[in-house]
Amino acid sequence: MSDPAAYVASVLSAYLELPDTPLRTSLSDQRLARRLFDEGVPWNVVEAALLLGSLRRLIRPDQAPPLTPIRSLAYFRPVVEELQSHPIPDGYIDYLRLKLRHVAMAQPASVQISTFSDDR
Repeated sequence: MSDPAAYVASVLSAYLELPDTPLRTSLSDQRLARRLFDEGVPWNVVEAALLLGSLRRLIRPDQAPPLTPIRSLAYFRPVVEELQSHPIPDGYIDYLRLKLRHVAMAQPASVQISTFSDDR
């Protein structure tokens, strides 16, 4: 993606669609999305980081204490860095999308905040 505005919009949109994220982005989220573009982080790496980071939160032992909602896009920055140094195999992002959809739908209704429905 070579258009900075389209890249930033894609990052922010994907971020907001995840479970446990805010209803709208902050100025710092917008700045980070632009910084990722300026640093040349490919869109597919950012998307994979968002999906993987969200899945890691959702797939936790039942006895683990609950996590607070994600408040910033910066939460995913370490996962972006991880995937830059250890790229995912081809096709893995499709697996992450499917897995996140499956796991998010399986969450109890009282806990689930998903954009796979119109509840936002």
